[in-house]
Amino acid sequence: MFDYDVVIIGGGPAGLTAGLYASRARLNTVLLEGMMMGGQISSTELVENYPGFTEPLAGSSMGPLFEVQAKKFGLEVRQFQQATRIISKNPGFEIILSSDGQISAKTVIVATGTQWATLGIPGEQELKGAGVSYCATCDGAFYRDLDIAVIGGGNAAIEESLFLTRFARKVYIIHRRDALRAEKIIQERAFANEKIEFVLNHVPLRIVGDSEVKGVEIKQVKTGEERLLAVSGVFIYVGMRGKSELLEGLTPMDDRGFIPAGEDTLTDCPGLFVAGDVRQKPLRQIVTAVADGAVAAVQAEKFIEANF
Repeated sequence: MFDYDVVIIGGGPAGLTAGLYASRARLNTVLLEGMMMGGQISSTELVENYPGFTEPLAGSSMGPLFEVQAKKFGLEVRQFQQATRIISKNPGFEIILSSDGQISAKTVIVATGTQWATLGIPGEQELKGAGVSYCATCDGAFYRDLDIAVIGGGNAAIEESLFLTRFARKVYIIHRRDALRAEKIIQERAFANEKIEFVLNHVPLRIVGDSEVKGVEIKQVKTGEERLLAVSGVFIYVGMRGKSELLEGLTPMDDRGFIPAGEDTLTDCPGLFVAGDVRQKPLRQIVTAVADGAVAAVQAEKFIEANF
């Protein structure tokens, strides 16, 4: 006897969409989310590329909208309830919870998303929370009228730099190449913003400070010249890693923690599915996450029909 047909781990767009589809299929489904509902979008200021909406949406509002819709069809949500371990019983699974309890399920959909990659340079961990940040919407207001640096050249780095200009006096964008990787429309906005200064062909060597950030040492990659850039904060956007620690020993993963499941979201472990950004894929966006969530729920339904 199982507690649930489906346990979903992760409350971002993929997990909530899986919950919507599984609940509409009348599967007994629970979603576990250890933090804020919405996943990465909860810390995104504006979403302007979600189809069907002509005006930008506040990222913080999207998660609750997904949640309300899924609950309408019977999804049980346990917020601030963390899954700490998944045990395959073949058939079924046992999920160990952070509250020292456990639940059982016929299938599990893991939609745990990603976490920001770190630079791994001196000063980064020591000054985390004291000037080193990975979330502009969380910490940007602390840097009003101060100079700050953003490390990275992709969409996240440039979008968050634009947001930070609301508070900072100057935003230095440090990127190791001579060209950005962000979408052209985002680049155009950044190049037109007088508060942003680009420091291209540079890499960070060390974040300087004792109890708070005082600057970042950078090196010109072509000449080898090193210098200190005086800033009060450093925001780091150098890529993502899959949050897949729960799946160690259950299914393979790549060197960045992403799970190599196909478009069908199936893993090597029968009854275990992965959806959203934690899955190895060429594009990580809200639209691809919700697609994964829908597919995973349908696959879980088919698996239950065939095996239970």
